[in-house]
Amino acid sequence: MSDRVNRFLGDTPGRVLIKLLVLSLIVGVVLSALNWTPYDIFWAVRDFLFRLWNMGFSAFGRFADYFLLGAAVVIPCYIIIRILKFGK
Repeated sequence: MSDRVNRFLGDTPGRVLIKLLVLSLIVGVVLSALNWTPYDIFWAVRDFLFRLWNMGFSAFGRFADYFLLGAAVVIPCYIIIRILKFGK
């Protein structure tokens, strides 16, 4: 049973908990430095969905802008994570 849990989590529960705590602290510091709160992120997503609904098909252009903006952050992070895992 514990082997299934370890495989699902990717590591032992204790190590996963420590990793999540450290990552949460780092993200919290970054969000605090940017003066963002979870409510700001929630409202931004909500506003985006409302604008998407209200603008109809013309919103796909704005969607592409959001997609490219997000990809500019996500793709380098993914590459860095893969490079760090490749060294193991």
